[in-house]
Amino acid sequence: MSNLILASQSPRRKDLLQQIQLSFSVISSTVDETFSSDLLPHEVVMYLAQKKAKEIASQHPSHFVIGSDTVVTKDGQILGKPESEQEAKDMLMMLSGSTHSVYTGVAIIRGDEEKLFYEKTDVTFWELTPQEIDGYIASGEPFDKAGSYGIQGIGAKFVKEIKGDYYSVVGLPISRVNRVLIEMGYLP
Repeated sequence: MSNLILASQSPRRKDLLQQIQLSFSVISSTVDETFSSDLLPHEVVMYLAQKKAKEIASQHPSHFVIGSDTVVTKDGQILGKPESEQEAKDMLMMLSGSTHSVYTGVAIIRGDEEKLFYEKTDVTFWELTPQEIDGYIASGEPFDKAGSYGIQGIGAKFVKEIKGDYYSVVGLPISRVNRVLIEMGYLP
């Protein structure tokens, strides 16, 4: 086993770590992902990232463990993964022609050392037609994505502008993760 563990089954996070040629193992966290409604979006993603990383780090204290979580927010409301076609449609209509924020929190833990951070990226969508929304929902892509879209997939065609870290919107701010690993003494 590599001395770096990704505490996530997300294929997107796995792809991003592979993209920068890191050798790592995947051990999916099984923590309960509920959180207090009192938390702000950046607090939610850091709380959940930390919870995921701590679970795996407790079993592998000599390894570097990366936990991460991403949420989409619009007008102060956190948009999770849609549970129905109607919910996906409602979210996409809400995002249409406007700017929303994507927060990704990261926790990197090794033994007693822990680094916790988040990235906020603002994404602006074009005005979407009902046909575009219906076609996208029919593709099936919205259903395992926070906010009902994947910027790295078909949903890219909706994006007019992005301010911040693109990779954070995909699910892991990979450049910052790499820098923090180096600061913590990780040597690939």
